[in-house]
Amino acid sequence: MSYQTLDHLQRFNAQLINTVKIGSGMQLAHWSNHQDRIQVCSDHHTLSLYIKGGYETYRKTRHGWQNGGAPDRFCLMPQHTESTWDIRGDLSFVHLYYTQQHIERIITQIWDKEPRQVMLNEQSFMFDEKIMLLYQHYIIHNDWQQHENQLEMSTAATLLLMQIIKKYSNICWDTPQIKGGLSRSQRQYIIEWVDHHLDIALTLSDLAQAIGLSEYHFAHLFTASMGIAPHQYVMQQRLKKSHTDILINNQTLTDIALNYGFSSSSHFSYRFKKFFGYTPSSLRSLKTDTS
Repeated sequence: MSYQTLDHLQRFNAQLINTVKIGSGMQLAHWSNHQDRIQVCSDHHTLSLYIKGGYETYRKTRHGWQNGGAPDRFCLMPQHTESTWDIRGDLSFVHLYYTQQHIERIITQIWDKEPRQVMLNEQSFMFDEKIMLLYQHYIIHNDWQQHENQLEMSTAATLLLMQIIKKYSNICWDTPQIKGGLSRSQRQYIIEWVDHHLDIALTLSDLAQAIGLSEYHFAHLFTASMGIAPHQYVMQQRLKKSHTDILINNQTLTDIALNYGFSSSSHFSYRFKKFFGYTPSSLRSLKTDTS
């Protein structure tokens, strides 16, 4: 799917720094801009979080120009919302693009209710701690082009949409409480399934579909059963199995990194050292010294 805002902003002064498609067709875009006047109206929803600047960003309203931008403030532009922006200083921001179908799918899966009457409420220059933390911890500080980060970012996107639905729409539903965990057969199946797919980019939707659950239910049941979130488990498996391979075979570190879904040897080394406390090359040297 092509998102109109992504194409439209490039006709103005906005500079596209990075973009990536994540789970279920949603897309992230990192932008910067300076001294610009923009008019936007799209056939999709946009959730925007300011990263730097934004203090001199104004939005046109019926009562004049509204100001309130700052780092960690967000704007929510539902589909078909017309907006005019006057950017009088520097800023950078991250957009999450998604459709009404994404919203309806989450409502159906989580609340098991009819989603067609759900509408998102437009928001400007708001602060929401949960939205800020999800962006900061799982999106902004991840390298978007590293395939192994897809699972973490797709999980964050699902949680962002849940927060939007709960707090910034016309519905007032409590999130259903999920008790228990995966069955023994489900647990064994997903463990084996993950082991056979560590070489590719995985999303939360991939894991949930493997055992026929919604993303929300899968994430909660998996965490209850395994004690850690799905993205943490998958990353640990990538690292533990690569650790074993370094010790028992003579493949290059680059080949081992690719075998376990890492897009580059440098990022593999970074993740490996963060988890084990030493680098893959130092482990390979230890193996050589003891041979």
